[in-house]
Amino acid sequence: MAMPRETLLQYLTEAFPDAEITLTDLAGDNDHWQAEIVSPQFAGLPRVRQHQLVYAALKGTMGGELHALALKTRAP
Repeated sequence: MAMPRETLLQYLTEAFPDAEITLTDLAGDNDHWQAEIVSPQFAGLPRVRQHQLVYAALKGTMGGELHALALKTRAP
C-alpha cells in the first residue's frame, strides 16, 4: 500500500499551513518520498524535534502506508 502525493501533502499542509513544502517521489512508486519543509514553526528547534513534529503530522502512517520518508526541514 502506497501513499499518494495528495494525501501526504494534505497531512503536511494541515500541520504546517504556512510552510513551503516540496515533495519528491524518489522511486516513482508513491512509497519512497523526500519532503523538504520550510516552516516558521521550526524556528529555534533542533532538527530532531523538527522531524518529530513532521512524524506526528503523519498520524501513524510512517512505516505503514508511507514506507520511507527522507526529510529536509528548516526555518525560513
